[in-house]
Amino acid sequence: MAYPNDFATRLGRWMISLAWIGILVLLTMLFSKFLEQKRDTEEAVVNQVSVAGDRQVVLRSGASGHYIAKGRINGGTVRFLVDTGASHVTVPAAVAERLGLKRGGQIKANTANGVITVYATRLSTVSLGEITLQNVQASINPYMQGEEILLGMSFLGQLSINHERGRMTITQRASDF
Repeated sequence: MAYPNDFATRLGRWMISLAWIGILVLLTMLFSKFLEQKRDTEEAVVNQVSVAGDRQVVLRSGASGHYIAKGRINGGTVRFLVDTGASHVTVPAAVAERLGLKRGGQIKANTANGVITVYATRLSTVSLGEITLQNVQASINPYMQGEEILLGMSFLGQLSINHERGRMTITQRASDF
């Protein structure tokens, strides 16, 4: 014989379980929003023009110590992670597809995870703040996840870089544009 409270007890337990699930979903959403806002504040770019007419971009490092900035490739808006250890500008395959980049020949690349195959490409224009370079050598990496593009030495090597106290100043000399 079933007791009249059994149904009410089971219903009460389900309601408590649903309430906890709701609280966890809400906390997850709030934490995701917090991380998104934090990421956006790390993208601190200050454009400057020096007295000599040079173009400068000053980046502040984020909480993680990385330099992250919005920029443009072939007119499309992108998010750069400055990487002086990368030989080339390296674009994740999904971003390359969105930008309409063409895959060239295969290249073997040494990464922290070993040797991988990437594809050569050329970028018509790469812009970081007021600095714009043309015909920049790059690679498309089919193994990279996310949207961040490694802004490597095929771009940075044509510029002057000064890193000091959490600020990176990237300068394009007036004679070079």
